Amino acid sequence: MTLTVLMNAGPWLPVPPPGYGGIENVVATLVPELRRLGVRVVLASVGSSTLPCDERVGVFAEGQFGALQRPYNQVCGVAQAHLAGVVRQLHARDDIDLVHDHVEAVGLAMLTAMGPGAPPVLHTLHWDLGKHPELYGGLDGGARVRVNGVSAAQLARAPRALREHSVGHVHLATPLATEAHRRPPVVKGEHVLVLGRVNPGKGQDLAARLAHRVGFRLVLAGPVGPYHRPAELAAAGAEARQNPDVRFFHDEVAPYVDGDRVRWIGTVAGRDRDDLLATARATLFPLRWEEPGGTAVVESLALGTPVVALARGCLPELVEHGRTGLLTGDEAELGDLVLAADLLEPDECRREAAARFTPAVMARRYAALYERVRRSDAAVPALRAA
Repeated sequence: MTLTVLMNAGPWLPVPPPGYGGIENVVATLVPELRRLGVRVVLASVGSSTLPCDERVGVFAEGQFGALQRPYNQVCGVAQAHLAGVVRQLHARDDIDLVHDHVEAVGLAMLTAMGPGAPPVLHTLHWDLGKHPELYGGLDGGARVRVNGVSAAQLARAPRALREHSVGHVHLATPLATEAHRRPPVVKGEHVLVLGRVNPGKGQDLAARLAHRVGFRLVLAGPVGPYHRPAELAAAGAEARQNPDVRFFHDEVAPYVDGDRVRWIGTVAGRDRDDLLATARATLFPLRWEEPGGTAVVESLALGTPVVALARGCLPELVEHGRTGLLTGDEAELGDLVLAADLLEPDECRREAAARFTPAVMARRYAALYERVRRSDAAVPALRAA
């Protein structure tokens, strides 16, 4: 392809992130494969990003994630400052064929407001589309601005205006899937893993109660608010409870964290994270929300670990019940399914990941959407002239 794409990853974390980072990990997975397809990528991120790309632009030298715990009136300008820098780039140059935006709400609003003279935009929706009803419900990007989901289930729940701007969905991918079918078997440990940011939607409190009731060992891995290590959270003052995720952890999860049956280990990254996933009996997703994308789900499958989950959001799209995982609509059944997961074959999980969730598969799908968005935008002047 002969195409230059401005990939807007936002101001919050570098790409790739040092540990947890949902959107930033998606971008880090996608960009190398796009470049292999011949796409020139201008990465809009922070200065500490290390992902190889053709050009990097941005406003902030370092990720601004830590600012998210501050009051709104202290943080509300961060994303806007980053997007203002992106808009300045788009005004100043004529070599950007398309903007692929990943910044929640602000990215879509500002890029839409640029009007018909700006490059076409594909805005990827990574989150709960029940939020921002005034923005999503009134979206009018014409033919220039299009959106895509990260699952069909996510788009099915979208407001009508978003669905009318949609060009489809692209499931998330993981580099772990590329060689998944060739990965040798790993000896499974005793632990069940919940991987992800600790918050009510992920249901770590439910998982912890199940571990004590049913009798399995549970590891909770992921940050609590801005705190990536137990020692960091322990040292935080009372003001840390202003963060809702910190309050949730202290009030609903910590009473079950005994260091034996249930452990919270904070953020894990790299080889440690992969080993923790690969040796788990199962990964548990006791979701209280309609999960849109499920990065941790495809990573689990790639490492040969079955998924046990409430059948919400994208989970039924990613997991085949009885082959690569066990799904239920009943919270009370989750504990029994965790014990039954030992009967599933890790090789089946790896084969599924290698067929469906590689970065190459995701990049080819996005390249096709880029062309679809550009054709749609190019057709507008002709239609208006007619």
